[in-house]
Amino acid sequence: MREHGGLHITMVHRKRGHTHAPKTPSSVDTHSSSSTLRHTDHELGMKHRICMVSDFFYPNMGGVESHIYQLSQCLIEKGHKVVIATHAYGDRRGIRYLTSGLKVYYLPLQVMYNQSTATTCFHSLPLLRSVFVRERITIVHAHSSFSAMAHDALFHAKTMGLNTVFTDHSLFGFADLSSVLTNKLLTVSLCDTNHIVCVSFTSKENTVLRAALDPEIVSVIPNAVDPTDFTPDPCRRDNSKVTIVVISRLVYRKGIDLLSGIIPELCGKHPDLCFLIGGEGPKRIILEEVREKYQLHDRVRLLGALDHKDVRDVLVQGHIFLNTSLTEAFCMAIVEGASCGLQVVSTRVGGIPEVLPDELVTLCEPSVRSLCDGLETVIARIRTGNVASPATIHRKVRTLYTWRNVAERTEKVYNRVCREPVLPFSERLHRLWSQCGAVAGSIFSFFAVISFLFLLLLQWLRPDHLIDVAIDSSGPHSRTGQQLSKKKVKHYTQLCQD
Repeated sequence: MREHGGLHITMVHRKRGHTHAPKTPSSVDTHSSSSTLRHTDHELGMKHRICMVSDFFYPNMGGVESHIYQLSQCLIEKGHKVVIATHAYGDRRGIRYLTSGLKVYYLPLQVMYNQSTATTCFHSLPLLRSVFVRERITIVHAHSSFSAMAHDALFHAKTMGLNTVFTDHSLFGFADLSSVLTNKLLTVSLCDTNHIVCVSFTSKENTVLRAALDPEIVSVIPNAVDPTDFTPDPCRRDNSKVTIVVISRLVYRKGIDLLSGIIPELCGKHPDLCFLIGGEGPKRIILEEVREKYQLHDRVRLLGALDHKDVRDVLVQGHIFLNTSLTEAFCMAIVEGASCGLQVVSTRVGGIPEVLPDELVTLCEPSVRSLCDGLETVIARIRTGNVASPATIHRKVRTLYTWRNVAERTEKVYNRVCREPVLPFSERLHRLWSQCGAVAGSIFSFFAVISFLFLLLLQWLRPDHLIDVAIDSSGPHSRTGQQLSKKKVKHYTQLCQD
């Protein structure tokens, strides 16, 4: 038994031979058609079998990783079967089980850059097909535009005739070369995807423009925070000084260059001001140079990379949470900071103005001057006591975003998707060619044909009915679910007898 960040993880080894589940209404042969599987889901009250796919998952830390885990846990709580497919992280490979029977496949795929796998559109098909068939998946839900594995999974799921959903967690521009290439890839991936989810209305507008999508197939479902993980603790603060907390990846996109200009200016004006900075990245060297140049070693602490379980312990030590991002689709960090009772100061970029009400956040332009003015205003209010108490702020935030609400809204997307037909192969080729342009459309139509032929070859070499069916670890027919159902029936029987 291993633990990671409070998540209980068990390593299991797959046994040779068949591990077929008992024949129940939802335990069908793996060679059954996808339409039969979807019909079975309707009979069970729309209980879905979902595969979340992304390059970004635990033990890697970030907003996408947290989103996938928390959403999966709430969907399992609602009775759905959820498995996660990601790439191997070091010696973490094979199958692991997390809390509530959440199964994770750590697939042996080569990482190319920044935890994203290399892609050829074909090398991942045998592995992902095995997962989809073994787990009898009906919906493939891919996450993050930066994840090559997510794009591969969408491509292969459509070839296999499965319903697809994609969640975009980022904002992109339109001018630089990397954005142009990413936007073209997104157009190819999403032109025949059943439904797209964005985390803010700004993100929706951005995605619709980048991928030339019909806005009717794009929904807005925000991120959330578990309020029980981020509670205030005023006793941990040192009220003899004002502490500004920054928790972020130390990269250009997070505005670390702005932070390096803010630190010396405010520290020169306020002798009792301190900075507590958590995170790691290539821009750390800039902060270290600023600290060295202005001799601020006792007032600027660089904590390095933090485990998610340690974030709250850092947040509660501060009075102000500062976010200097240059682009954000949602920014869960400011919600976590507010949930811990901190005053929030943030740049007014992307979807951030949608996240918190005006009384809980001070928005500034992404410049050193504007952020310094905003921070000085908040510092003055803290010194005069003209701010809400941490407990009051927490009570307001905990009702704004909850993962159960996110899961409920995502469940409606799944219900809608399952009622939609999967595009026939010929129509899929026509859509690729017509919506992606003559050149890109022709190239990816060729890839789609090769992928389809490769799938036929795999089905001939190893037919679906020879792939072992996995015993459900979550969902209505999991052992855990059956045990909970028996307990509920026993409890109900006792109540009736009483």
